[in-house]
Amino acid sequence: MPYEIKQVETTPSPRARKLIVEPAPGSIRSFFKPDDAQGDPLGEALFGIEGVTNVLIHTAFISVSIAPDQNWKTMLPKLRAALKVAPAP
Repeated sequence: MPYEIKQVETTPSPRARKLIVEPAPGSIRSFFKPDDAQGDPLGEALFGIEGVTNVLIHTAFISVSIAPDQNWKTMLPKLRAALKVAPAP
């Protein structure tokens, strides 16, 4: 079953969003660069999007940060598409 974003929440940082997804993403892990995500299909899928700068995967949500030259209007559809093809636990 692919991931689906159920809700998007703002964070104190304008460069980050908290994505409430189903199914739950599993164990807690964080990645600060693409190489860190090697071997993690979800992390690799999100870092496959140009402009993603770090990813925190929690048991109930995913937090994604983007580069200053990116905007959420264009990034959210890319994140939705990546999550639809990322293998879920």
